[in-house]
Amino acid sequence: MVQPVDDGPVPSRRGFFDRPTLGKTVLVIVGYLAYYLLVGRAIGAVFGDEVDEDDLLATGASIFFALVLPVAIGAVTLLGFTAAIGRLRSVFGRRTAVGRPWMWIGPALALLAVVSHAAATDWSRWRPEQLLLIALLGVCVGLAEELATRGLAARLLHDAGYSERFVMVVSSLLFALMHLTNVLSGMKVSTVLVTVVYAFCFGVCMYLVMRLTGTIWSAIALHAVTDPTTIFASGGVDEAVTQHTGGWSALASTATILMVVFALAAVFLVRGDRRGRTDSRGLSDGGGAAFRR
Repeated sequence: MVQPVDDGPVPSRRGFFDRPTLGKTVLVIVGYLAYYLLVGRAIGAVFGDEVDEDDLLATGASIFFALVLPVAIGAVTLLGFTAAIGRLRSVFGRRTAVGRPWMWIGPALALLAVVSHAAATDWSRWRPEQLLLIALLGVCVGLAEELATRGLAARLLHDAGYSERFVMVVSSLLFALMHLTNVLSGMKVSTVLVTVVYAFCFGVCMYLVMRLTGTIWSAIALHAVTDPTTIFASGGVDEAVTQHTGGWSALASTATILMVVFALAAVFLVRGDRRGRTDSRGLSDGGGAAFRR
């Protein structure tokens, strides 16, 4: 009897991302943004009557259709895409925690801003359905944006062999540039630019907490509570917390400013070798880059 010939493993359909590059990483982020904007337009075309254009937070329906649903669909799609290219485990799997104690300063300042915003919030102004939906929005945003940048983008850049600093800066820059789309919603260019700078610095801190804890879930959790508490304290979407003058609000502003300063300094302080090398203390993630000062 003729034996079948073993031609080896069947070629994978995921070959395009088997050899990641910077260009492919940018393509993932641009593709996600385009998809997210198209989903938002489609939802607006169908459920536009439910959205209060003057105040997106006015009703539960407005919050859900204008804010929650587009991000939720984007997050689910990103999860499916991550699974389809075979990187679900590498993105969400546990890695060796690496870093230096001083790197905790940034995440700690971000958490201090969250606590201060929560303390400065007038909770009596918010109805239960608003609280729940805005909290859900935070979870969706945290998952989608962290998966896109600290997850997919950082993982692809690591696997492409880039240094730790390069991965941190580029993934944070991509995260910041994602917020340029706020111009399309009518936000002032000056406000968008400030948002971009803040987003870059926040992204650096989220990258640090991910590396320090060895899991992207820590960044997702911290991100998921940042946006809702900011909204609760400010009373709007993408608005500064300016109507409060109390101590908690001042502390939140101070923590945010210090976080920005810290993140900009961290860009110059963080060092990292290319994949496969370790630092002087033998810190390595077993497949990414080393992390040192």
